[in-house]
Amino acid sequence: MNGKRILLADDNDTSRELIREVLECSGYDVSEAADGREALRKVGENPPDLLLLDIQMPHMDGYGVLSAIRADPRVADLRVVALTAFAMHGDRERALGAGFDGYVTKPVDIGALRVEVQRFL
Repeated sequence: MNGKRILLADDNDTSRELIREVLECSGYDVSEAADGREALRKVGENPPDLLLLDIQMPHMDGYGVLSAIRADPRVADLRVVALTAFAMHGDRERALGAGFDGYVTKPVDIGALRVEVQRFL
């Protein structure tokens, strides 16, 4: 294990399972959240080294979670990568402009995911 902790927040069970397996095989310690509120709670309780955050989730979307994180001085500088099916022209720019550090589209390209995770860890 490389000791780096990643929180994976995505409401799709299949997506979480696939991404978790890929990251764990790369040596990361992965925890999961199934919605925005759970992700925010877990970040507050035990901040990860990186948050992979789906934009479209129940209870609180990724933009709301990101906004709350950036407003909390304890975790404001947490690296957060958008994980999203929004892949239309301008979506990446919107996410980065909102304060996401990186952007990965779904369905996830495993190679691109690994590159993006390594970039921040």
